[in-house]
Amino acid sequence: MPVPPDDPDYVPARRREIGVRIRAARLHANLTQEAVANEADVDRPSVVRIEAGQQDPRLSTLIRIADAIGVPLRDLL
Repeated sequence: MPVPPDDPDYVPARRREIGVRIRAARLHANLTQEAVANEADVDRPSVVRIEAGQQDPRLSTLIRIADAIGVPLRDLL
């Protein structure tokens, strides 16, 4: 999903924090973005944008990414 243009400043900052946590968990699990994308049934560019905090993912997508990495969702949020 595209990022809404009228978000308060703290929202993009928090989105970037979540992206950093996703990337760290993925690297800790020794997984590529491609592997996570395939397992989570999302395209790789979406994983890239989510990790960069440029995409506002749906909750269901975050759940699938957490499962693909093998961590609880709360660890990413």
